[in-house]
This record gives sequence, structure tokens and C-alpha cells, in this order.
Amino acid sequence: MEFSKIISVTGKPGLFQVISQSKNAIIVESLSDKKRLAINATQNVSLLENIAIYTYEEDMPLLDVFKAISEKTEGKEAISHKESGNKLKAFFAEVLPNYDDERVYTSNIKKVIQWYNLLISFGFDFSKITESSEEETEEKA
Repeated sequence: MEFSKIISVTGKPGLFQVISQSKNAIIVESLSDKKRLAINATQNVSLLENIAIYTYEEDMPLLDVFKAISEKTEGKEAISHKESGNKLKAFFAEVLPNYDDERVYTSNIKKVIQWYNLLISFGFDFSKITESSEEETEEKA
């Protein structure tokens, strides 16, 4: 499973992996139940690799945030995204101390933690992703 092929679809729970593209749609497979479906051009899709978190210096790519969470949790699942807002903010501040708390809302933190836990539960290992594989992915794009 490549991080560069994982997407979130607005209005659909969970994460999806891009399998193929057709003329008018993207063929995706749900990571949770492995069902395939077509996502048409009218639906909002976000590649996780294109998402970044606001910090006081520069925006941090989501993959780097996931790596930081993985280091903090030693590769295990993080706290539940259903915890209180204060607990979520405290956890996120430990992981990413320089995040911009005025522009990163609790709902954003919930989504990041929920996605991280989903990826971990599907066997994604952030410790095995190296800088060279990220650069190779960028060169292909």
C-alpha cells in the first residue's frame, strides 16, 4: 500500500486506495472492507499526501505528522479521535509542538488522528517509509 495512493472522499467514511482511473471517474478500493467503487468528478477527493498542517514556521506535510505520531506511540494506535477536545489538543501539541493552534481546529486534529489510527489498523508502518521513497514518489508526479 502506497501512501501516495490513499485518498479521503468527502461524504464517505474511511480511507480509500486509488486502483485505477477511467474517463469520468476514479476507481477506488475501501481500506476497511476492500469494496471497490467509482468516484465521479463531482465528488470532492483529497490525496493524503497533498494535505499539510499549519505550523508557525512552514506547513508540515501530513506524512511527516503521521511519522511524528508513530514515533510518539511507538508505531501503535494513538488516542481515540473521540476523546475530549482538550485531550486531543494536548496530544497534538506533544506530537507537533509548533502547530498553529489558531488555524488548526479540533475537527482537523480529530480527522488526522482518526486517519492515523485507520492506517495503523490496516497495517501501515510509517517507520518503514524513508525520505528516498518520498523523493521517488515526487519524481514520478
